[in-house]
Amino acid sequence: MVEHLIHIQEVEGSIPSIATFPNTILFMFMEKITMTKDQLYKAIRLSEQKSGENKLSSADGPKLYKLSDKVVKILTERIKDEYYAHHLYRAAANWCHDMNYKKAAAFFDADAITELQHAEMLQKYMTDFNIIPQIPKAETQHKFSNLIDIIFQAYEFELKLMKSYNENSHTVFQEDLTTFDFLKQFRDIQKESVVEFNDLINGANLVDKTDKFQVLYFEQTYF
Repeated sequence: MVEHLIHIQEVEGSIPSIATFPNTILFMFMEKITMTKDQLYKAIRLSEQKSGENKLSSADGPKLYKLSDKVVKILTERIKDEYYAHHLYRAAANWCHDMNYKKAAAFFDADAITELQHAEMLQKYMTDFNIIPQIPKAETQHKFSNLIDIIFQAYEFELKLMKSYNENSHTVFQEDLTTFDFLKQFRDIQKESVVEFNDLINGANLVDKTDKFQVLYFEQTYF
């Protein structure tokens, strides 16, 4: 400590010798030195904080790209539709299990899982471009009178969804080619779904829909 104080003396040139200080003056001098050191440390910390802030600011980089509000609205509507389809096919599978249409039940079980995956794909695309998806509420309750009724409801919905994806693709084409390209897989999926249920309807038209044995034969043949 003495050496340190002597060093301070020599630098400041204000004190000829530490030995010449009375105890009271020495205490006051040490207190002054302590205060000076605290102030110095505080100044150093403040400087480091400011330096850190500047480094952080310079490291922010470019502004991250986000999907437009229009695109977010479109994708959110399609998420709702995909969840609607999931619940539709989940209800259809449950109905078929209950009625012992085993092949149709397995068909709609698989479709329910697929539609859930579609909803997840849409959400993943949104988060990839820095948007947190807002999950809309979709209808969960569905009723059916018979197996053919399920097919009719599914066909009408899949056709509507195909038209929606086509319209959405046309809307984003001019302003967001990335999203347009992303939606292509959904246009292809919907085309296949519409054709698939179209074939089921054509097959159903070959049997008497009021005859349970013919409907069972249809289910065994086409699912």
